[in-house]
Amino acid sequence: MKIAIVGSGYVGLVTGTCFSEVGIEVTCVDIDQKKIENLNNGIIPIYEPGLEDMVLRNMKKGRLKFTTSISEALEDCEVLFTAVGTPPDKDGSADLQYVLSVARDCGRNMKDYLLLVTKSTVPVGTAGKVKQALQEELDKRGVDIPFDVASNPEFLKEGAAINDFLRPDRIVVGLDSPRAEELMASLYKPFTLNGHPIIFMDITSAEMTKYAANAMLATKISFMNDIANLCEIVGADINMVRKGIGSDSRIGNKFIYPGIGYGGSCFPKDVKALIHTAEDFDYELRVLKAVEAVNQDQKSVLFHKVLKYFGGDLKDKVIALWGLSFKPQTDDMREAPSIVIIKKLLEAGAKVKAYDPVAMKEANHHLGDSIAYAEDQYDALIDADCLLLVTEWPEFKFPNFKIVKKLLNRPVIFDGRNIYEISEMKRQGFDYFCIGIDTTK
Repeated sequence: MKIAIVGSGYVGLVTGTCFSEVGIEVTCVDIDQKKIENLNNGIIPIYEPGLEDMVLRNMKKGRLKFTTSISEALEDCEVLFTAVGTPPDKDGSADLQYVLSVARDCGRNMKDYLLLVTKSTVPVGTAGKVKQALQEELDKRGVDIPFDVASNPEFLKEGAAINDFLRPDRIVVGLDSPRAEELMASLYKPFTLNGHPIIFMDITSAEMTKYAANAMLATKISFMNDIANLCEIVGADINMVRKGIGSDSRIGNKFIYPGIGYGGSCFPKDVKALIHTAEDFDYELRVLKAVEAVNQDQKSVLFHKVLKYFGGDLKDKVIALWGLSFKPQTDDMREAPSIVIIKKLLEAGAKVKAYDPVAMKEANHHLGDSIAYAEDQYDALIDADCLLLVTEWPEFKFPNFKIVKKLLNRPVIFDGRNIYEISEMKRQGFDYFCIGIDTTK
């Protein structure tokens, strides 16, 4: 089987590469000429563990190709996936211009039957717009070529995307024709043979499933952060509370770790889009509005702890920051809590020196020269007045605290991810602050 993936960003590149890994011939398309040139030269545009080796291996075997021509990709192609971006508009709704552009391009260039599958995260009702856009182009050409439209939302976690694709919890496919179901069942057969379930449903339900899944996970995060803030006020220990509720099988222990808010390319955008979809139908998603509000506030919690510690005066204070990406194992800086924290620190007159294992280049696109970029985690500490742990990269979990203490002007750590033990920090002589626990007692 030959397939095409339009959009060679995070979702498209991972999807295309993983399909090629199981023997499918894949052509990835992108309008960015430079990106395609780089990919053809083995230069990967994103950081994702294991992806580079897999891309190079499948390119060498001839199963994975890259082009800017959708007409080239459509040659002998039965299934084409749309994996282009759906950025939020000013009102929070998903911008579908790129998704609909792919549909029009298919209508202009397809010669035989095509199953057009939306992999991008799109709001309910998008499939109808895609079908209309494609049909309009066929009508302009005066041709009658059969096609189907389907929805196949992605559920990839950055930092674990390859494993998520090759060993999925579930494969969700929305469609409305037997031919489309047969094609999708055949395409995903290598995965279902290994016991990974494929769930066929109507298209509208598939479109909603993606948003509902991300909204639920975002809700768990904001709920725990809200409880963590209350724990700190009343004197409870959020780590103990988390263990207590996580042992309940109805709740589970995933996504209930307190921290400084969620970020990335999915949760913030998808929560906004789902809220907007509800408003389009005159319904208010009150819980999700609260989830979004809590998350925005949580990104400032660490800053307020720093401000309080220094008596409200951060002018000319040097702040060391460990971690810039929104989570470990990715260089993604979109909606990263670090950006909010850094901007507030700079507005308060502080100076920031930061280090991240992989996100320094990407951070520079967002922050420019407003901060200093350290050569390593210890270089960030030199002459700093405190340390902020923002992203829980593995290499930050067991630092040499004697060196940390020696390099800092004063021994104080603000841990936004609760990765250090309070008793150990006190034994080492640090003033230590975390999320959801009053460490001053």
